[in-house]
Amino acid sequence: MKTLSMKSLVGALMLLSAPAFADSTTSIPAFEASITAAKSASSPGGTTILRSEIRNALDAFLNDIGLGVDSAERAYLTTRLGDTSFQQSMTGTAAKYFADFYELNDATFTGYPLNLYPVAQTPAVLFGATGSFSSARIYEGYIPNGQGIANQQTLGEAFSNAFGPQASDFEPITVRELIGQLSAYSYNVDEVEGAVAYITQISRNSNRLYRTGWSCRGCGAPGYTQGFTIAAVSSDRRFVRMMSVTTYAD
Repeated sequence: MKTLSMKSLVGALMLLSAPAFADSTTSIPAFEASITAAKSASSPGGTTILRSEIRNALDAFLNDIGLGVDSAERAYLTTRLGDTSFQQSMTGTAAKYFADFYELNDATFTGYPLNLYPVAQTPAVLFGATGSFSSARIYEGYIPNGQGIANQQTLGEAFSNAFGPQASDFEPITVRELIGQLSAYSYNVDEVEGAVAYITQISRNSNRLYRTGWSCRGCGAPGYTQGFTIAAVSSDRRFVRMMSVTTYAD
């Protein structure tokens, strides 16, 4: 599994190497080049596009100028979403990732009002955390009825307001990927299963799970810290629960 820290590093390097003010004129060709490679017979999935391949291809729209999917890129993705032959060239999980990415990145650059507040109980009380997740920070909140939904911009702004550190873009994940993410940091099966149950309590009916990596200097610690955050979103895309885990501190 590609780690968040590595993805953030790769994204940063791509930003540094990309032309100034790169936009859809570079991101769309980059996406098409990745798709062509993914559909080649010598690729990991052969002529079928795997979830990992569509994820890497869609990263082109997040790494071009660092501002997320713009209106031209969104229009292009809309045509691809409606392209039957393209959709059928992907595995089911790849098509799901494409649809989830499309929903999350809606070319809206003004966040909706989502205020997250720390939950009253500790992770130990909430889901029996006794090890790596006992110090996790958990916040939750909702967007008032009729005032918007949880998209990329809204999640990013809510994260920064609640937790403070700088985050990468949020990306859709499955429950299996959530388990893999948590298991990579904790070997306590009960703790991982408890965290999964608590997180997915919000997203169970909607299957809307997202993750992001973050880093910060001087945020609650004297030196540099980094970690990851999981966001679970309800069916109506108004209620959000985030769990942030610190994986490194110097």
